[in-house]
Amino acid sequence: MVSKTDDIPASVPNCNSVDPAEGDTPDSKETTKTSFKDPCGCAHSADTAMMNGNGDHDHSEETDSKQEGSGADADPGEDANEQEVIVIQDTGFTVKIQAPGTEPFDLQVSPQEMVQEIHQVLMDREDTCHRTCFSLQLDGNVLDNFAELKSIEGLQEGSFLKVVEEPYTVREARIHVRHIRDLLKSMDPSDAYNGVDCNSLSFLSVFTDGDLGDSGKRKKKGSELEQIDCTPPEHILPGSKERPLVPLQPQNKDWKPLQCLKVLTMSGWNPPPGNRKMHGDLMYLYIVTAEERHVSITASTRGFYLNQSTTYSFNPKPANPSFLSHSLVELLSQISPAFKKNFTALQKKRVQRHPFERIATPFQVYSWTAPQIDHAMDCVRAEDAYTSRLGYEEHIPGQTRDWNEELQTTRELPRKNLPERLLRERAIFKVHSDFAAAATRGAMAVIDGNVMAINPGEETRMQMFIWNNIFFSLGFDVRDHYRELGGDAAAHAAPTNDLNGVRAYGAVDVEGLYTLGTVVVDYRGYRVTAQSIIPGILEREQEQSVIYGSIDFGKTVVSHPKYLELLEKTSRPLKVQRHPVLNEKEAPVELCSSVECKGIIGNDGRHYILDLLRTFPPDLNFLPVDGEELPPECQRLAYPRQHRHRLACLRQELIEAFVEHRYLLFMKMAALQLMQQKANKENKAAALTDGSNAEPEASPADGPQSAPASEDPAPASDAPTEPATTPSEASQTPESQPAEAETTATVTTTTTTAAAAEATVPAEALAVTTNGTPEPEGPDGQGRECESPLEGKEAEESIPGLAQAKELAESLAAEDGSSIDPKSREVVLNACKAVGSISDTSFDIRFNPDIFSPGVRFPESSADAIQKQKQLLKDAAAFLVSCQIPSLVKDCLDHSALPMDGTTLTEALHQRGINVRYLGTVLDFVDKTPAKTQLEYFYRIGVSELVTRCAKHIFKTYLQGVELSALSAAVSHFLNCFLSSFPDAVAHLPADELVSRRKNRKRRNRVPGGGDNTAWASLTPVELWKNIVSEAQTYYHFTLHCESVDQAVEKYGLQKSTLLREISVKTGIQILIKEYNFDSRHKPAFTEEDILNIFPVVKHVNPKASDAFHFFQSGQAKVQQGFLKEGCELINEALNLFNNVYGAMHVEICACLRLLARLNYIMGDHPEALNNQQKAVLMSERVLGIEHPNTIQEYMHLALYCFANGQLSTALKLLYRARYLMLVVCGEDHPEMALLDSNIGLVLHGVMEYDLSLRFLENALAINSKYHGLRSLKVALSHHLVARVYESKAEFRSALQHEKEGYTIYKNQVGEAHEKTKESSEYLKYLTQQAVALQRTMNEIYKNGSNASIMPLKFTAPSMASVLEQLNIINGIIFIPLSQKDLENLKAEVQRRQMLQEASKSEEPSEETPMEPEDLPVDD
Repeated sequence: MVSKTDDIPASVPNCNSVDPAEGDTPDSKETTKTSFKDPCGCAHSADTAMMNGNGDHDHSEETDSKQEGSGADADPGEDANEQEVIVIQDTGFTVKIQAPGTEPFDLQVSPQEMVQEIHQVLMDREDTCHRTCFSLQLDGNVLDNFAELKSIEGLQEGSFLKVVEEPYTVREARIHVRHIRDLLKSMDPSDAYNGVDCNSLSFLSVFTDGDLGDSGKRKKKGSELEQIDCTPPEHILPGSKERPLVPLQPQNKDWKPLQCLKVLTMSGWNPPPGNRKMHGDLMYLYIVTAEERHVSITASTRGFYLNQSTTYSFNPKPANPSFLSHSLVELLSQISPAFKKNFTALQKKRVQRHPFERIATPFQVYSWTAPQIDHAMDCVRAEDAYTSRLGYEEHIPGQTRDWNEELQTTRELPRKNLPERLLRERAIFKVHSDFAAAATRGAMAVIDGNVMAINPGEETRMQMFIWNNIFFSLGFDVRDHYRELGGDAAAHAAPTNDLNGVRAYGAVDVEGLYTLGTVVVDYRGYRVTAQSIIPGILEREQEQSVIYGSIDFGKTVVSHPKYLELLEKTSRPLKVQRHPVLNEKEAPVELCSSVECKGIIGNDGRHYILDLLRTFPPDLNFLPVDGEELPPECQRLAYPRQHRHRLACLRQELIEAFVEHRYLLFMKMAALQLMQQKANKENKAAALTDGSNAEPEASPADGPQSAPASEDPAPASDAPTEPATTPSEASQTPESQPAEAETTATVTTTTTTAAAAEATVPAEALAVTTNGTPEPEGPDGQGRECESPLEGKEAEESIPGLAQAKELAESLAAEDGSSIDPKSREVVLNACKAVGSISDTSFDIRFNPDIFSPGVRFPESSADAIQKQKQLLKDAAAFLVSCQIPSLVKDCLDHSALPMDGTTLTEALHQRGINVRYLGTVLDFVDKTPAKTQLEYFYRIGVSELVTRCAKHIFKTYLQGVELSALSAAVSHFLNCFLSSFPDAVAHLPADELVSRRKNRKRRNRVPGGGDNTAWASLTPVELWKNIVSEAQTYYHFTLHCESVDQAVEKYGLQKSTLLREISVKTGIQILIKEYNFDSRHKPAFTEEDILNIFPVVKHVNPKASDAFHFFQSGQAKVQQGFLKEGCELINEALNLFNNVYGAMHVEICACLRLLARLNYIMGDHPEALNNQQKAVLMSERVLGIEHPNTIQEYMHLALYCFANGQLSTALKLLYRARYLMLVVCGEDHPEMALLDSNIGLVLHGVMEYDLSLRFLENALAINSKYHGLRSLKVALSHHLVARVYESKAEFRSALQHEKEGYTIYKNQVGEAHEKTKESSEYLKYLTQQAVALQRTMNEIYKNGSNASIMPLKFTAPSMASVLEQLNIINGIIFIPLSQKDLENLKAEVQRRQMLQEASKSEEPSEETPMEPEDLPVDD
């Protein structure tokens, strides 16, 4: 199985699997088998992508796409998996449910569900939500909660299930009270603001007034026009300089809570004394009703009743009447009419909310702003805070969870077929998200001082902690461990490097090799690493337990055959070279990882590896080594540079991209040599020539090759210099996975006919046998990321002889090269040498991670290999600065990458393997680019990111010196120094309210900063900005020309609201949402009351749903070939599988929904498009944040579908919201703003608000002209849209002027004959006629005065259809009315177009376009 490695933090959705139809076609060559004829009966024609190139289970997924075909006639090459094709028959059935006091109702269930899931449904339904302690009975037999429905005898369509109340236990009573409290708080957003229990904010419903679907049917389309108020708030209009914060979180009227109770808390009389226990008392509650009645309630085994206790006297006897009820809600409804009324109303509201507004997210999302919330009494919250909460927290028997055992057993689950893999992935994902949540809570407890250290005698920075079976350590250099590597700076960088290593090994997923659960938490200026605990490691000394690797950075090294065998399996996907190092006895020791990587066998017998901080090779640009010269391209940029620590390593994406690049080079060299040979012996090469001619035809079938999930396909023109994928993905195009065990055989057969080989053998068959031995794969394709094939296939056609080169390399790999003439063998040998391959007979590049590690010594015998490796590292360093950085800038110039804020900028860098420490270099490169004005937005976002990152570095050490009681004062003081124009910000020392009078007098004379913990108070704005400038220089090697925030804003065009958002998000600060006056010279912008909270910033591994991802990719491929219906089915299937693994909320599900909505829309199902897109928006708000750039995109798509459904006012509200968010996030000057403004302008034109429409359209025209160049087709379209509005206003002269501009552009760019040019010319004629007619009429009036006979002029309000058509065009959707026959002809055309589209790298920023309107005009 191909797994998408996750090199994205949880917060990043769109990086890897997003924007479905963006040219991420998985290559449509089949897997390594020759001629496929769609054996599985799933209508996959031979030109589609198979979903998995892994022979182990080639079809189990296909058959699942709701085809009931059996896999018995599976491909002859795959006898192995016939018996494992399993079809999930997901036919649901209906059962009747009877709960006490309600009518029986029907419930749709599926056989895979567990009985427990019915429990959940009942606890959520409006009429049964107050029950928690019950069993379900079928014919008097109690159903087991954990049984699957299909395993229950006699349960079938129409069965009658009875809900039977069960006696309570203390645990059940607690769960009941907690559930009631959750119901009472269900509409209250405070949990989302406080960042607890995986709640997060969503504001979509504020703008859509309830559910979109229904309102669409109710409203009459005609009557809508009159009642729309289209004027946006002042701050949203183009040109406005205000950036208010308050509208970020509009008031949701549903949140005004209905008060059901005043107080519900545990009574002070708990726990019941022994004699009452024997009467069945479990606990006591104290309640104040809305009518001010104070009551005391007993929870007993039979239910809840009133007792006679008061606040000061204990009388547990039942009151008269006692109102004994099985549920607390029933009891309260009897004693408080207000409770009854409001609780019912509240549940009605709760059930009406969209489920996506209330489902928990898999990982906690924090909000950087919040309103002032009243702090109400809350029994459960209070109890949670004071009990360890470990007891019944996860409702699991046996107090705390053994995290390590859970993490490792889920990995060991079987994975032979689809159902097994789904189960395994779901378990892995669930345990990971639980572990991340527990680790975060623990890390905060550690820093807040609530956990006892296991070595309390040592100084605080050296302490280590264990809490809830998780081990915590601080990111400081204890015991001078990192002294040689950069001390504390290295100790701070090591955990994230280690996490990247864990992520990489986890993605390769080798059976038998285990990594630790790892979470890195930054909180209050400290970095905490949380790890699961290897069984038995605490009982023994580290020296005894490490049986592989080194504990002292290479002075003593040990190895172990089992570890070598396991790590050998990871060496190809991770590009790690096996190498010998010398130990303390001068004897060579074999390793297959870096020396720091330690192998420990736990008491559970599992082989663990830890300390993976050097999984990837060092980055020589930031590692000056005496006597080593870097290549000239690095030296020109003043590399190598001194970095804070010596742990700087290359990203996995860069390694992958570099190997791609080398692969292309290898092919070219072999091709050129073959061409020379061919010239010498024409006759011999005749057979091969066929092969090379076959290549160009075979290539279009390949589909445009580009990264399966990167946001931006690589441009063809660049292919030789720029590998077209981002690494983590290159390795994952489905066909990049020949199950290596079989490949050797298959390749041999394929090479017999050159043409066939060309068409079917993936490029990487080359590297299949490295040292002549194929590596067997585990059932899940543990080679997960096999070597990445060359993705820039476009380049191939231009190089003659490439086909023979490829074939030659393949046959060398397949046979032992015995049948190949020496000359050809020499060709491969030379090519291998030239690109630095570690094998002489095939292309295979790997890195030795120990090169340049201080303290590691290599045996003499490997001196040559070491020299080669050093050269390879230098080449990789040069590749980063000479290829990857320019390619990023090029992608930004042609708008295939459009970062909008710091997060998306970081993603764009990371996708290309560029570390953020290169940000200064990237900005300097942009500054020197001739097209600098077209990159202004990029430069501005880059500088703002650089400034906030420098501020974050300073803030980190600043916070470490602050005691808890001064936290809000210190944070507000820092923000004042950073952002406020007030020159002498003074900190308020928080002593006043807590210190007695006498001390106070003394304190007045003390200088601020004189005390030990108040050094922070002496920071001044001047000093902070001086530090920021010097940090920018030392860390990023970038010169900032500013000494204060106002100069920075002035010089670089930054926005203070943007800087505030970036610094808050990066450091976890939460501020009060109100208008801040940053520019006042008389008082500081922030007071300590404005700082509401400080949250952790968490990094963790994000396990992936690999099968679902394949369906998703295949669906994209289908859509791009123009098979929309098939694509739609595959994407729906992917959605099911994603839901199966991740639950309902996840960024990848969001991408899936977005693509589905797009497809529904294109296929004409507007209501369904609206429904899916609404889910996508809600999910994006919940999982990524309400103002994440992705959320802004989703709002825009939703607005389009609303407009198409005739909901004009909603469409406008959504567009205004998107524009407001974009202004806060990045300001007005951004290429995406042009698209947004064109949308707004068009909708306003449609509702006849012409003047307002012009403001937006002219702004869009200005931005398009700036970022796309005056001659771009985008600009021509903008001119046309403006001309249309002028025409509606009857200002024909202006209209003519704009349309002429547009016409000129079309004529120059696409020629006279083109349909766009003709359309424009027709429109010009029409405008001229109108203008002449108007002039005539005017002359007539002047001549004859008021009694002139006036011809009525035709003023046309645009029809909705024409507005929608223009909206579709600017959003990159085009419809062509066609007959069936035309459709057939089009299929071929679409595929040709697609190639073009990849090549011209579509101009349109909205990337998921099926066909680009402007670049690819329709000429049928």
